[in-house]
Amino acid sequence: MAALKVQFCDEFDSGFGWIVDEFMERCSHGLVVDGRVWLVDPLDGDGVEERVRAAGEPAGVLQLLDRHNRDGAELASRFGVEHHVLPREPIPPFEFVSIAGNEVVLWWPDERLIVCADVLGTARYYCAGKERLAVHPLRRLFPPRRQLSAASPTRIFCGHGPGIHEDAEGALGEALSTSRRRIPGQVAAAVRSWRASRRPS
Repeated sequence: MAALKVQFCDEFDSGFGWIVDEFMERCSHGLVVDGRVWLVDPLDGDGVEERVRAAGEPAGVLQLLDRHNRDGAELASRFGVEHHVLPREPIPPFEFVSIAGNEVVLWWPDERLIVCADVLGTARYYCAGKERLAVHPLRRLFPPRRQLSAASPTRIFCGHGPGIHEDAEGALGEALSTSRRRIPGQVAAAVRSWRASRRPS
């Protein structure tokens, strides 16, 4: 089977991401701590293993959503590291915020970084109009304001779509406060995005 084609993204001093050019815009991340690389909701793809090993020694795989199996178990086995599914207790330097019974959000206090699986995203079908960040379409009626309102991130990485690197705190506040009233716009944007993805290239 041909390797999945990915584009590397979300580059910063302590990590990187990689994304698939598709309707779902699935995105994965590697977080580098003291020369060790933690993989978050990882997909295997062309050049991923080489990039991880170049960044440092694999430390573990973190799965933030119960159904985000992706290639986490396979990569954990290949790298000889533990596969942590829905971690609740801190794994230094990371903390985890429970969003629901099936999802946690990673918070890295030292970097002021949020990494999420589904609850927030930047993929085209998540966003209404010119939104930079949006609550998952199925969570817009009940956004996780209580769980995330105290966060003050400088970056937000998502499981669907590229990350937010500028005014992340403002983007988070807007996403949480406007999720309900922008539902009609999100539905229209999702339909347009899906239709565009079905057109022959």
